[in-house]
Amino acid sequence: MSHQPTPFSSARHWVNGQWLDSLQHGESINPATGERIGDYAIGDTDTASRAVQAARRAFISSDWKYNRELRARVLHDLADRIEHHAEPLVQLLSLENGKVLPEARFEVSLSVPALRYCAGLIFQDGGRAAQWGEGRFSLVIREAAGVAGISIPWNSPVALLSRSLAPALAAGCTTVIKMPGQTAQLNALLAQIISESLLLPTGVVNIVTGEKEVLSYLVESPDVPVISFTGSTRTGRAIAAAGAAKLKRFGLELGGKTPLIIFDDADLEAALRTTQMALTTFAGQFCMTGSRLLVQRGVAESVRRQLIARLSQLNIGPASDPASEMGPLIDKANVARVDAMVEDALRNGAVALLRGGAVTEGPLASGAFYRPTLLEVTDSGLPIVQQEVFGPVLTLQVFDSEEEAIMLANASEYGLAASVWSSDINLPLRVATKLEAGTVWINDWAVLRDEFEEGGYKQSGLGRLRGLAQMDDFLEYKHIILQPGVTSQ
Repeated sequence: MSHQPTPFSSARHWVNGQWLDSLQHGESINPATGERIGDYAIGDTDTASRAVQAARRAFISSDWKYNRELRARVLHDLADRIEHHAEPLVQLLSLENGKVLPEARFEVSLSVPALRYCAGLIFQDGGRAAQWGEGRFSLVIREAAGVAGISIPWNSPVALLSRSLAPALAAGCTTVIKMPGQTAQLNALLAQIISESLLLPTGVVNIVTGEKEVLSYLVESPDVPVISFTGSTRTGRAIAAAGAAKLKRFGLELGGKTPLIIFDDADLEAALRTTQMALTTFAGQFCMTGSRLLVQRGVAESVRRQLIARLSQLNIGPASDPASEMGPLIDKANVARVDAMVEDALRNGAVALLRGGAVTEGPLASGAFYRPTLLEVTDSGLPIVQQEVFGPVLTLQVFDSEEEAIMLANASEYGLAASVWSSDINLPLRVATKLEAGTVWINDWAVLRDEFEEGGYKQSGLGRLRGLAQMDDFLEYKHIILQPGVTSQ
């Protein structure tokens, strides 16, 4: 009988259908209180090697890559199990990751549709065939690439695991998943849920909690042809460079610096309500966090006044308090990092409209809490404008014309997402077509649909997840030419 991982237990890896320990262990911490909630095994090269070997055996020796019906049944089964265990996942996600309960429920709710949609995609991959000469035919089939290495960040581990795992399994790949140490207890619960699927062949899914050593092994291993990585642009560049020697295939969803563009004719009540959410959801620890606010001059003063009031009244606190509207950052090291970026911006010309910052007094001081901060800037080259903060820090810039708004929005190495606010029927779509971003919301933010692609332009990544394109990273095309018919001489 498998052990049920719970807080205060020793969370372990799930490799080749068995729980696997490591020599080195770490502590799981509640970021809202700084208290220890358990310990976990830290994966190393040996752990990663065993996981890759298991995945490779499963790919070669089982019929997983050919059995579409089985793959579809497994994906639906996993969706059923996550749906059944949704509340335990929500509670543990809130405890270990710090998300307030509505945000944790939102994250968990994203995983089930992703699995079910990919189950449907399995039967849409029909390949192609053509007769191009008398008795001469060509077939194009798409085959699973092999073992897929999947690297998941700590900010949204449930949703982002499903987002990469679902298309990998649908394609027929076997997998080694590197999960982050910051969510080790949750990783173990996810592994437990997956392990209870009696349909899933042994070795198809392997889950390892670890950091750089595990990821480096996956990138360098000749037995792992595909890497699906979600994380920072800096790490994405580094692993792409390391994998280039083996012509490794990478699907990369990297950093973002989402501009929210508010025109004079926007519905300000809706725009500012959504701006607050775009900044504070997941405490700003989200690749699509609305971190750059571009405001047309006619409404700039009203936006300043109302946004200061909204953000200053935000109730921050632990997920255990139902009144909490925003939880902590993942740890105090990130609190210090974010605050250092704000201080640097202030020294270099930014003006604090609302100087939030670290909570250092009172009952929240033991946690990693950071109050929302609003900075007005005129220099788009400041690091606070150009670099991903990964915290609740918003910059505000004023623009005059539509052309200037587009120029400011595109003045970034990132291109993951953007949001446009206007009551004009033509302007938002006109602007959207000129924005260098993979997702553009009009009068909205963070609407994600499994049937439509998600991914970034420029330094925000390579490839796409969700939608019809999501299986491309995990498949190879094979052209077969055959001559079965009788041909005339």
